[in-house]
Amino acid sequence: MPGVDPRIPPQALKDPVILLATGFGAGLLRPAPGTWGTLAALPLIALLLWLPLWPAWILLAAVCVLGVPLCGLAGERLGVSDHGGIVFDEIAGFALVALLVATGPISLLACFLAFRFFDIVKPWPCSWADRALGGGLGVMLDDLLAALYAALTVALGSLAIATWLPGLAAG
Repeated sequence: MPGVDPRIPPQALKDPVILLATGFGAGLLRPAPGTWGTLAALPLIALLLWLPLWPAWILLAAVCVLGVPLCGLAGERLGVSDHGGIVFDEIAGFALVALLVATGPISLLACFLAFRFFDIVKPWPCSWADRALGGGLGVMLDDLLAALYAALTVALGSLAIATWLPGLAAG
């Protein structure tokens, strides 16, 4: 059963910056706050997949741009640049993967798993962005780069399934 991060008092959620940066409190859940934060992206993903393509991309771009100062300010207020409770970057990253390659529930699950894998493992240049860039830009960029790795992985996996197992891909 999930617990709540004791390092961030619940009254901190009255601050709109902390509320948004923690994914409306999802980043306060323990264990695995990044996973809870990634799941908090599902309403945004539903909206993005419902919208026509161009408005969806404009909305996602706005989310990503907003995330830089939001995560930076939240880190300042919490006293830790990339505090574990800040999950707005996971929300934006998972939304990017979903908008790029999700075609249904199975591929959305694949997007989720691939994104969490690359967000945790942080291959280069994700690891570089995480270490070298400060503030909100570093917080956001490592997850957006992990999202690109995840999207490529899911796309290649889908292509492989369609090529080598066409009956499975059709059904």
